[in-house]
Amino acid sequence: MSILKTTAFGLSVIAVIGLSACGGSRGSVGSAGSGNVFGGGSGSKQQQAQGTRDTPPPEEKRETIWDLFKNVDDPNTTVEVNRYIWNASLDVLSFLPVQAADPFSGIIVTGYGRPPGGGAAYKATIYVRDPALDARSLSVALYTSGGRPASAEAVRKVEDAILTRARQLRIRDGKL
Repeated sequence: MSILKTTAFGLSVIAVIGLSACGGSRGSVGSAGSGNVFGGGSGSKQQQAQGTRDTPPPEEKRETIWDLFKNVDDPNTTVEVNRYIWNASLDVLSFLPVQAADPFSGIIVTGYGRPPGGGAAYKATIYVRDPALDARSLSVALYTSGGRPASAEAVRKVEDAILTRARQLRIRDGKL
């Protein structure tokens, strides 16, 4: 009978040691070694804090699997777009029917339409990606009715028209 108790006690001690090594908590065997899923990683804390070219910057520590389901995003983070470029895009391409517009992400998707006095039908996707009134803030994709991309010259003319109108709107607001 005492052999069974000793064996059961020995197995339970081995099971507890094995389970504690698998946990990802601070100070455990798995937190300093490589391959820890929820934190840790290789390298010392000083190397992780400084960040090296070989290792990515340290991420938020996760203690349990349930930490994956917590909302840790900063609610004060906003995506900003330039309102003048946004409004100018809608003004310049007013002949195209708007299918989708998201002012928070800065994307405008239009359907096919013909420009006034023009013969070919076009479809456009506009992406305003920055709050600056700058050419780098605007990206236009223009497609013909056949689904092929429009010429680079046509895209450049549309971008120039949008940026010119955006500057006009900005100047008009400055005179208030």
